[in-house]
Amino acid sequence: MSEVPTHDAAESTGAPARGESVACVETVTPQGPASAAGAAQVERTVLEPAPEAPAAPPVSRAEWVLRHAKAMFHLAIERSYTRVGLVGLAFALVFATIAGRLIFGAAFPEPDNGDRRIAAAATTAIRPDIVDRNGEILATDIRTVSIFAEPRNIYDKDEAVELLTAVLPQINATELRAKLSTKKGFVWVKREITPKQQAEVHRLGIPGIGFLPDHKRVYPNGVAAAHILGVTNLDNIGIAGIEKYIDNQGNKALNDFGLVAKQTDLAPVQLSIDLRAQFAVRDELAWGLEHFKAKAAAGMILDVQTGEVIALASLPDFDPNDPADALNPDRINRMNVGVYEMGSTFKAMTLAMALDSGKYNVNSTFDTRGGVLNWGRQKIHEYHGTNRVITMPEVFTHSSNIGSAKMALGIGVPGHKAFLKKMGLTDRMRTELPESAEPLVPPRWTEINTITIAFGHGLAVAPIQATAAVAAIANGGFLMTPTFLKTTQADAMAKATRVLKPETSEAMRFIMRLNAVEGSAKKASIPYYFVGGKTGTAEKVIHGRYVKNRLFTTFMAAAPMNNPKYLFVTIMDEPQGLPESGGYATAAWNSGVVTGRVIERVAPILGLPPQFDPPVKPFPLMVKLGAYHATQVDGR
Repeated sequence: MSEVPTHDAAESTGAPARGESVACVETVTPQGPASAAGAAQVERTVLEPAPEAPAAPPVSRAEWVLRHAKAMFHLAIERSYTRVGLVGLAFALVFATIAGRLIFGAAFPEPDNGDRRIAAAATTAIRPDIVDRNGEILATDIRTVSIFAEPRNIYDKDEAVELLTAVLPQINATELRAKLSTKKGFVWVKREITPKQQAEVHRLGIPGIGFLPDHKRVYPNGVAAAHILGVTNLDNIGIAGIEKYIDNQGNKALNDFGLVAKQTDLAPVQLSIDLRAQFAVRDELAWGLEHFKAKAAAGMILDVQTGEVIALASLPDFDPNDPADALNPDRINRMNVGVYEMGSTFKAMTLAMALDSGKYNVNSTFDTRGGVLNWGRQKIHEYHGTNRVITMPEVFTHSSNIGSAKMALGIGVPGHKAFLKKMGLTDRMRTELPESAEPLVPPRWTEINTITIAFGHGLAVAPIQATAAVAAIANGGFLMTPTFLKTTQADAMAKATRVLKPETSEAMRFIMRLNAVEGSAKKASIPYYFVGGKTGTAEKVIHGRYVKNRLFTTFMAAAPMNNPKYLFVTIMDEPQGLPESGGYATAAWNSGVVTGRVIERVAPILGLPPQFDPPVKPFPLMVKLGAYHATQVDGR
């Protein structure tokens, strides 16, 4: 390693060392021999040099650099008190200001309801697709854009309002001006705009106006299955129907915790609905609503072997893509939310109860002579009385009120209540749809209540409840809660509850088929499908009184009755009599007609094969017992 020169080195070269003091006096002496002898001619006087400092030890280059660096940055504090004090004061002021702002912000926070965090939350709600049983899309998300504003950064608010409303005329100028006049850091201007609208707003170049990515829920089939699917709000949160059910099953929580990045992270939700059948049911209901001048109509198809809802429609309905009128009172789901007295369709429950109790059989008879049943101050009349003794199947085919009342009285009030509860008719029915209705049950159930409920008055239920009960009568005696999710028969049977004996179910299938052959269900007896069913006509209660010309009609039909697969249901609210019906507005003339049209149109779609030959021995037990007209019930 090379060394820095020291004092010794300087001395060896003849140069005075650092710190040495030297004084010289010089005279010129003539040259020659005389110079050695004469000291007077030449005189050199050399003063005594200052004492030499001790030599410093050698240092390395690194040490040398370090010494010079220390010297360079050495601060003489005694000469810099003022400068250091000013710098310290400046730092103290800066930190005091920051601390003050933090304390003030914590003590007096700004209103945060317009903060961008809300926008971020609103743009992260991602939903799974909803598909029908065949994989057809019923609901899906599309990526879109929303416009936001930062009012603090908008200097000319009137100009901004004028420009934005020119491009987006659907925005209310007064409301927008109020939003932009706030002190909030963030407000929405317009949610879910089109790409064209985004480009037009972008060209305006308004400071403080920006865009955020968003998701919009769309329903490609419009009004189809609207009451089943439900709707979402602007933040893509389900607020009704299956959409709300999906969020209740954990989708909202997944989004809230940021566990969903894209829609493909979520598996599609597959419903039991068949979109083809759904279109057909709604189409026929719309025809019936107009043709019979009814106030409202609804219908459904239920798979009695699995409990799956294949189609459900209620009119008037709404378009979930634009659900502005979804909350109108006349837009309710009448199958699930409305509660009604179901009229004579309840006689199916009464006959099933009587047969299953063992107190009656298919050959039991009931005296209906006189056409009136007096019970205290109440008089029970027949609608189309026979004025004779009739068999149990005839009670059904002639829709006898007296015969039904006598059966229920024979079972008794406690037994009647217990049976209806077992059939799910006195409690609220819960399905995947969050919307449901509580049945209207008599607060004090007496014998007169049992009499009237036996033929369908005095107990109001949701039509879907009555549908499930009739399905249990038809499918061998198994009660299944209707489901809107695709399932299998094995899974359905694992959850089902046996409520009737198999013999009771066969007897009721025979009686329902007989009603389609020679009773009130003829209008729905489509050839080759071996249909059976029951009508129901109830007078509506208006201001606590029954009104004769305000009717609620029901028709329930199952096919094929030798081995039922589907149950078809139609209800109509206040249908009108027509010349073709002789002025009658009872169920057979309207709900029955619509149900027949649905069966004829939908059965091929659902793969229900026609039976060109009558089924072989469809009701062997009834033939064995010699039931009324058992040999006359065939497939024609």
